[in-house]
Amino acid sequence: MASAAPDPAYWSGTRVAITGGAGFLGKPTTALLRELGAEVSLIRSVEYDLREREASRRALEGADVVLHLAANVGGIGYNRRNPAPLARDNLEMSLNVFEAARELEIRKLVAAGSVCAYPKFTPIPFSEDDLWNGYPEESNAPYGLAKRMNFVLSDAYRRQYGLDSCVPVMANLFGPGDNYDLEDSHVIAAMVHKYALATERSEPEVVLWGTGEPTREFLYVDDAARALLLCAEKLDVSDPVNIGTGTETRIRDLAEMISDLTGYEGKTLWDSSRPDGQLKRYLDTTRARELIGFEAEMPLEEGLRRTIESFRAVDMPAVASA
Repeated sequence: MASAAPDPAYWSGTRVAITGGAGFLGKPTTALLRELGAEVSLIRSVEYDLREREASRRALEGADVVLHLAANVGGIGYNRRNPAPLARDNLEMSLNVFEAARELEIRKLVAAGSVCAYPKFTPIPFSEDDLWNGYPEESNAPYGLAKRMNFVLSDAYRRQYGLDSCVPVMANLFGPGDNYDLEDSHVIAAMVHKYALATERSEPEVVLWGTGEPTREFLYVDDAARALLLCAEKLDVSDPVNIGTGTETRIRDLAEMISDLTGYEGKTLWDSSRPDGQLKRYLDTTRARELIGFEAEMPLEEGLRRTIESFRAVDMPAVASA
């Protein structure tokens, strides 16, 4: 079954405010919306601090549809160093965005959720029905629980005020334009950085975190952008809906794929003193197919190839000279 495409008739002339619009997911979402004829305003943190209520209201004024993508987010290391800001900032932003959307009578609010909201011990693949059945994996729990509160806000504001909102649960994203900082990045961005640079410098070995045994699911950022627009058009419930590929990839296999694609010829070493995070993580995407007609289209290998090409052309010169 081919995936549904966003409807130009819905978006043409629609005023869309995107929090985090200049970010990794925001950029392809903005590009797609402009192709469809929407009037897009990017809500940047340098102009609007969404942790402040009045700033959030000013940011969303005049919008018909709001895509709330802004988040304080990072990889395992970042989560371990910043538990309090991750809980506080993400809660404050969500509270303020939902309240501003209510006050301004926004037509539709899509607040991007996260797979980190799921419990540490969840049957595989993750079903939306299991979202509340336990505490998230400890290394990302403050972030995951802050994102989980979006489901509460969506349901409560729908029942109390009639605010039409939804919270798609996004799998781990990857693609061109990601954050490649080794201290704060997610797994694919970190691996692309390490292998591409090691290939450039003919380094004999690359050291990666953990054992390589956990599994993850990876969604190309352009697919995620398309899913967000389909949610705005078609998802009229506050229940969680998983957005992903439904495909499980072992971290060790991912490393081998990225090593091959970068042309790296050295050894890969695994530092098992570093945390693995949650052991298995991938999503049941049946509900997204049924409710919004979404299917991921980008194959993992091709997405990785494009990510590596972009990193080498755009990001690696700055990284290599740092």
